[in-house]
Formats: sequence, structure tokens, C-alpha cells
Amino acid sequence: MLRAAILTVSDRSSQGKRNDASGPLLEDYLTSRDIHVSCTTICPDEESIIADILKNWADEGTVDLILTTGGTGVAPRDVTPEATLAVVKRIVPGIAEAMRSASALKTPYAMLSRAIAGIRGNTLIVNLPGSPNGAVENLEAVIAALPHAIAKIQGDPSDCASP
Repeated sequence: MLRAAILTVSDRSSQGKRNDASGPLLEDYLTSRDIHVSCTTICPDEESIIADILKNWADEGTVDLILTTGGTGVAPRDVTPEATLAVVKRIVPGIAEAMRSASALKTPYAMLSRAIAGIRGNTLIVNLPGSPNGAVENLEAVIAALPHAIAKIQGDPSDCASP
């Protein structure tokens, strides 16, 4: 069973001024697919705080997948991609490309996403938009590939080719 963590990045939600809708929706989505969500938290749009949480979660070795929601756009306070880039050792551009491509079929705003995906240790980190529907739709676009990606990240030596 895969183990996941969800980080909601939102100034307003972290201050209690708005309920976090994306985090719980993502948790429900993962749980319905037998992915255990071991931790969730909310933090402000502060690069150093985001990076510290991502580092701590990945380095603890207790989660295989970290999903962030929020802070992926072009607004001045949208710094989730920068925080993620600061902590990952390798990026996985195809994940973000697939999400943007799928999302572009629904909204022209998809091209404004700066979301990235990358690897730190044995953990895959994927940035998702802050919109509840956008977060789930983007995750749906890549969910089928994530177990295989995580297995490979964690050293699975099996051949990737179909028999």
C-alpha cells in the first residue's frame, strides 16, 4: 500500500480565514484508491516553510508520495514550485506535462500552471493546483503511473516493458 502526505499551501487557509477544500478532497480521492494518507497539513505561501515541510516528510522515509495543492500559478505569492525545486534531487517533467495537457482540455488557464514533480530520496513530490476540482483532475491525469514511478524510485529492478 502506498503511503501519502498532503500539503495545502494557502495563506488564507493557514490563517483560518478559509476552509481547506482541496486537501480533504485529495485525501478522499487517495483513500478511495487504497492509498494511505498518513499526514496532512496547511502552511502559508512561504517558500522556506514549504521547503522545510517537504524535506522533513521526504527525509523521514514514512511516505512514498507527497502531494502539494496550491501556490502553482503566476501570482507573486505562488512559490510552491520554487520550494519544491529547492528540495528535489531530480525532476520528472512528464508528470507535470501530462497534468497540464489534460487540464488544458478543460480550461485555457492550465497553461499558467508552473507545477512540477520531482524526487527526493525515495519520495515522489507532485505539485497540484489549489482549486479543489483542478487538484483532483490533475491527479486523475497521472494517478495510473504513480505506483510504477514510486516502485522505480524505490529501486524496483523489474523490467518496465510489457511482457
